[in-house]
Amino acid sequence: MRKHIFYFFLLFFLQISASTAQNKPKYIFYMIGDGMGLNQVHIAETYQAALENRNTVFPLTFTKFPYSTFATSFSLSHGVTDSAAGGTALAVGYKTRNGVLSMDSSRTASYKSIAYFAKERGMKVGITTSVSIDHATPASFYAQQADRNMYYEIGQDLIKSGFDFFGGAGFLSPERTYKKEAAPSLFPQFEKAGYSLAYGLEEYNKIATSADKIILMADKGAAHDALTYAIDRKPEELTLQQITASAIRTLQKDNDNGFFLMVEGGKIDWACHSNDGATAIHETKDFDAAVGEAFRFYEQHPDETLIIVTADHETGGMVLGNGSSTLQLSRIQHQKVSQGALSKKISDLRKSTPNASWDSVKQLLEENTGLWKSVKISEIEENEIKEAYNRSFVQHQNETEKSLYAIDDRIASLAVKSLNRAASISWASGNHSAAYIPIYAIGQGAELFHHKMDNIDIPRKIAEAAGLPMKP
Repeated sequence: MRKHIFYFFLLFFLQISASTAQNKPKYIFYMIGDGMGLNQVHIAETYQAALENRNTVFPLTFTKFPYSTFATSFSLSHGVTDSAAGGTALAVGYKTRNGVLSMDSSRTASYKSIAYFAKERGMKVGITTSVSIDHATPASFYAQQADRNMYYEIGQDLIKSGFDFFGGAGFLSPERTYKKEAAPSLFPQFEKAGYSLAYGLEEYNKIATSADKIILMADKGAAHDALTYAIDRKPEELTLQQITASAIRTLQKDNDNGFFLMVEGGKIDWACHSNDGATAIHETKDFDAAVGEAFRFYEQHPDETLIIVTADHETGGMVLGNGSSTLQLSRIQHQKVSQGALSKKISDLRKSTPNASWDSVKQLLEENTGLWKSVKISEIEENEIKEAYNRSFVQHQNETEKSLYAIDDRIASLAVKSLNRAASISWASGNHSAAYIPIYAIGQGAELFHHKMDNIDIPRKIAEAAGLPMKP
């Protein structure tokens, strides 16, 4: 009798073990909204409801995931992380100092990212972003460099990685080293290493069925530092959603071992550095569209897929609400272009009509932000914008506002600032903050993400779910 009981329990535990092994995710999506704090997510949801004059939220794809929590993001050196240290924490499960990519704080020892553990398991690996492929967050997953600005050297690490798919706008310094010395172009080196280069979706579609390893970039002639902001984008321009779909297509081809795909929505951060609320909302929604591609894949493979959505840090100290109990977020819909694109329109007007009248500049602002025409502006704010106009168009002085990734016209900056205030959006700064970062999870292993965490816990939990030998 005891022998029968023993065999019963042995069989039971073997079945449990087999079931656990079978439930490890075969497909992992690690999706990072750069600069996307809890309030960036909340404002994007509230904005959708505000367009229908409803006092509620319209959930994004990822906010409907069954598991959600939040995490701290401080780096080893600072209470407020940068994207290099933040990206490193998310990639390798260790903290480092600001500015360092997947190395320890002494810049002597390298860390291996979760992407490498996935590759060693036999999974295909993709790294994608809406900014340059060698930018800090994506680079954290394949490069180990002492400084995030070592773009050429980061590009050489891409070759060493042997990963299967890279996608983004392009590369920042493909022919010049960190020391500003001329160097052989990275692109022939990529091709020699077996990568097929595709400039734009049309070129990608031509090689998708035949190429084994692909680097997808924006069309030739387009900016190589980042994709166009969603609010400014033309229909023919490459999107993060298209890059994500292309990555899935390539990683799935001739593959029985599964894949690991990192997707970064990089320009949420850029918009928030400029305190450009409308553009940040559109970038968050654009990132959600990329998450939608992953979610559609999950729906086809629910028992084999894990999706994690998080951020490397929050940018700008963004808040919905600036004093009044009544929110006016629907007013942000009147902004038709990003602050950067508005700056260019003002610059073009200055070039074509150096002495353009105040009425001409005011009309341009009305058409692109809705100020005066659809959104009331205070006398103080109007006078401030008009003073900037006088210095720029009458006195011909160079009036600009500088943020981390942009130098914008002061008139444009003041106009966007006024619209943000009218729409109930507030900002603490033009830099990163120490605010909590969100985490959303669905699929196999998602139940591990249910409590307050630190950013280094996120890749460790993904590795635990997938059975990858990544140790703290």
